[in-house]
Amino acid sequence: MRVRTQARRDAIVAEAAKLFEESGYEGASMSELSKRLGGSKATLYRYFPSKESLLVAVVQAVATSHLTEAVNGFTQDTRGEFDLKEALQRFGEKMLAVMNNDRRATAIYRVVIAESGRTPVGQLFYQSGPSECIAAISSVLGEAMDRGELRQADPRVAALQFTSLLTAETEMRIYQQEPPAITHAQIGEMVVRAVEQFLFGASPR
Repeated sequence: MRVRTQARRDAIVAEAAKLFEESGYEGASMSELSKRLGGSKATLYRYFPSKESLLVAVVQAVATSHLTEAVNGFTQDTRGEFDLKEALQRFGEKMLAVMNNDRRATAIYRVVIAESGRTPVGQLFYQSGPSECIAAISSVLGEAMDRGELRQADPRVAALQFTSLLTAETEMRIYQQEPPAITHAQIGEMVVRAVEQFLFGASPR
C-alpha cells in the first residue's frame, strides 16, 4: 500500500495553485497537473478525490490561511488585559496585509469568484476561512457588548459590518489587472479609519 505524505500533498497543492492561477478552474486539468508533477492522475486522486477538493485545498493554503493567523492573534488578545480598539486594529492590519499584497492569494480569490456561480466552490471557500473569522469576531464583539463597551446588537451582524469597513477602501483591487502594492503605513491608516468608523457607530448611545 502506498503511503501518502504531507510533503507530497504540499507539493501537489503548490503546483495546483500555479496551474489554477494560470488557467483558471475550467482550464486546469488533473492530467496537466500530473504531467507537471511527473506522476500519474491515480496518485493525485489518492490525495484529492476531485478537482473541486483540490481547489479547496489550494484556497485554504493560499487565500484563507492569513485569516486563521489573524483570528489566532485576535483571540489571544482576549486572554490578558484587553483593549478592544487595539485588538481590532491589529486584527485588521494582519488581514489586509495579505489580502492586498499577496499576488497569488488575489489570483486564487478571483478563480473562486469566477467559479462560485457554477459549483459549490464559493461556499466551500467561505467555510474554509471567512466563516471562522466572522465567528471569532462575533465572539469578541459579543463579549464587548456584555461589558457595555458596545451597544447591544447582533454580534454576527456587527462582525460582518466591521469586516466590510476593513475592506471598503481596497475592494476595487480585485478588479484591477495589476493593483499596486500598499505599504504597511497605508494599511495602518485604512484600518484606523475602519476601526474608528465602526466604534463610532457601535458605541453605546
